[in-house]
Amino acid sequence: MSAATASTGAPRLGRGALAAVVAKRMFGTWYDAAISIACLAILALLVPRLARWALIDAVWFAPNAAACGHDAGACWAVITARWRLIIFGLYPFEEHWRSGLACIAIVVVVVLSCVPWFWRPVRLSVLWVAGFLTFYLLMRGGIFGLALVGTERWGGLALTMFTFAAVAILGMPMAIALALMRQSDLPAFRWIAGLLIDTIRSLPLLAILFTAAVILPFAIPGWLTGDKLYRVIWAFALFFACSQAEVIRGGLQSVTAEQKDAGKALGLGYWLRTWFIVLPQAFRNTLPATINQFVITFKETSIIIVIGFFEVLASGNAAYGTGDWTMAYVEVYTFIALVYFTFVFSLSRYGAYLEKRMRVGHD
Repeated sequence: MSAATASTGAPRLGRGALAAVVAKRMFGTWYDAAISIACLAILALLVPRLARWALIDAVWFAPNAAACGHDAGACWAVITARWRLIIFGLYPFEEHWRSGLACIAIVVVVVLSCVPWFWRPVRLSVLWVAGFLTFYLLMRGGIFGLALVGTERWGGLALTMFTFAAVAILGMPMAIALALMRQSDLPAFRWIAGLLIDTIRSLPLLAILFTAAVILPFAIPGWLTGDKLYRVIWAFALFFACSQAEVIRGGLQSVTAEQKDAGKALGLGYWLRTWFIVLPQAFRNTLPATINQFVITFKETSIIIVIGFFEVLASGNAAYGTGDWTMAYVEVYTFIALVYFTFVFSLSRYGAYLEKRMRVGHD
């Protein structure tokens, strides 16, 4: 076996062989060839026009929207002129450095999560909790001489990242607990977990968030209501937990009885078997579905715009909806789409990296 084959588990294709495979797939039959030719023709027609609009004729800097002109390409000047509003939203202008530093802290946590040394439950939990607390303290302030900024003034990309991180940190432990309860030998635990999961999953996320934001304060004592953002995050985390619990439950069922019996033979109790044997295998088996759940959750953070939060999509609406930039809405939405694509693509690549690393020794 060659070194290339041994290292990857499959032979690598040379350029000629790769070209032959591509040609066979694209032009193997007459209808494959027809579809391929049609797609290539459409690309040949659209790509030059798109490149001309987005790059060649684009206006990158302009004092106002009128300077972009109606016959020019993309007016990216709206981004250079309004990027602070898109990224930071309603956050106080003089404190934007705090919001930016908080976002960097979360990005650093995500990057460090890719380092294998952190791939231990305790280390990874400490990393994410420490990063989230750093983010929260920078955004809220009130200590170390930082001015207090209420959550009603949070916005932009920072609010989107805060919502996603909080939902992930709160929702994952709840998901594990619900999955274990539904697999429990105690009928009461199974019934409670099943009822909660099936009820929450049958409701639209928007309805749950709207209930937490608007209706819940009328149903509970005032001292329990708390901040509107926190209520929404807890409701969002519960929705995430109920969906992720079913994913984890599938992973728990994939662990064979022999693995559990081996833990019993070693004298391990239920919790030690679950922590060291069952859950690691369950997460490895459900990694693609778990990463997909995180991707969906990140995109669904945009829903909070409906209940009055100024997240990155609302900031984008304000960026072109005020002043004289109303004609540049396509550019603003394109920029926001690139922001979402960057985060979602990074999550998916991280998931693929984890799958590759975790397959070692199990193929």
